[in-house]
Amino acid sequence: QVQLVESGGGLVQPGGSLRLSCVRSGNIPRLNVMGWYRQAPGKERELVASITSGGSTNYADSAKGRFTISRDNAETTVYLQMNSLKPEDTAVYYCYVQFGYHNSKLYWGQGTQVTVSS
Repeated sequence: QVQLVESGGGLVQPGGSLRLSCVRSGNIPRLNVMGWYRQAPGKERELVASITSGGSTNYADSAKGRFTISRDNAETTVYLQMNSLKPEDTAVYYCYVQFGYHNSKLYWGQGTQVTVSS
């Protein structure tokens, strides 16, 4: 019943910026976490950033200082503002939501491609 749709990916030069959006439909519990994973070709999936209901954020070391995660007031959309992009940021970025239950499963979007290249 929960669906996530990402947008905003594309091709950008090193040092450039990109803003990813993830729109949620369907009901979720008031206690939840939303965020972004990424996966580059041939590499493991990596958690980039997350934000809880209530607004607490976490970032991967590689993202800290360059990326900012946020929600809209209705908490139907989560954003990832990416600045000072590097070629190593190239990956498919996946939005997720996790309910605030013990051992809760993750719901995923289909992903959006980010390519950082000259």
